[in-house]
Amino acid sequence: MYKIYLKKNEEKRIEAGDAIVYANETLRIIGKEKNGFLAEVYSYDNRFLGKGYVNHLSKILVRIFLKEDEIDDKDLFLSRIKEANDYRVLLGYNDSYRVVYSEADNLPGLIVDKYHDTLVIEISSLGLDQRKDVIVECLKEIFNPKGIYERCEMNLRGKEGLKDSTGLLYGTVDDEIIIEENGLKMSVDVKNGQKTGYFLDQKENRFAIRRYAKDHTVLDCFSNSGGFSMNALTNAKEVTAIDISSDAINNVKRNATLNGFTSLNTIVGDVFSELRNFKKEGKTFDVIVLDPPAFTKTSDQVSDALRGYKDINILAMKLINQNGFLITSSCSHYVTLPLFLNMLTEASKEARKKVRVLEIKSQAPDHPALLNSSQTSYLKFIILQIL
Repeated sequence: MYKIYLKKNEEKRIEAGDAIVYANETLRIIGKEKNGFLAEVYSYDNRFLGKGYVNHLSKILVRIFLKEDEIDDKDLFLSRIKEANDYRVLLGYNDSYRVVYSEADNLPGLIVDKYHDTLVIEISSLGLDQRKDVIVECLKEIFNPKGIYERCEMNLRGKEGLKDSTGLLYGTVDDEIIIEENGLKMSVDVKNGQKTGYFLDQKENRFAIRRYAKDHTVLDCFSNSGGFSMNALTNAKEVTAIDISSDAINNVKRNATLNGFTSLNTIVGDVFSELRNFKKEGKTFDVIVLDPPAFTKTSDQVSDALRGYKDINILAMKLINQNGFLITSSCSHYVTLPLFLNMLTEASKEARKKVRVLEIKSQAPDHPALLNSSQTSYLKFIILQIL
């Protein structure tokens, strides 16, 4: 079989549990196979590390997911997906959740999200893309879904030499899917919504804000489809949702209607500009939620991203009533928790606010992170009180 040998000491991260083998870590290659075929990976001193699909078009040469005696047949994929789903079911997930989360479920390059009776898949690796039909067959066998939809349009595909690919893979998929989350009804558009249609990773965090929203005025920034807004509306005095996308705001209104909420205001606009307008008008809130998109998806833009996070958090801190709450997050794994907390410390100084930390949380347990795989741990969710 195709064999890849790593440079001296490059095996340490792999032995600690990471699945990614980078091309610049390779010492030599024995044999020759097409991209997408299996390759065995060995340490400098000839110790077997695992097997995975090779791709010379990518900086990620191999994603290891097989042991020496394992075969990448349908039974293996069936077993891995079933094991991943059993874990979620054990935790109480049922209607909508992430079924498979890439490296964290030993299927690097594959994401599967469940929305009621519909499944949505993302594939970011060439090897798995070539085995898409097998994956779909496994999903049909385990879930018997109404439909399976493909949303393969992430930046990683281009780096793998793959084109974007979206569309129906099996069955039928409705334009609107109504899911249940935290006892609320939420409208999801898996065909056109962001990512796979909805951000499932904040489920527990959205529920956590209810205690802080009680009888308060709430501003939900970067609201997207209004997950935080809906949870706040269960007991808030009033909620205002802001998003630059009119489609997102229409989705917020739809979700409010589904749940019978009326104490909702919406604004289509740029959050930075709107917060500055509130400052000029003397408008304040008891609670502000900041759930922006990733300000950076590359390591060389972290400094710029931190400036953006700092700016938006300073603006928010100045608009919060005394003893109110700032609920702030970052979904970029390049912005680590220490960097994010340091940014918040600097923001509080510049805003001239005394701030205390109430909760530090991460992504939901259906998005588990590996201790030795930084890319699987990405979400920082901090609840602060502005004194």
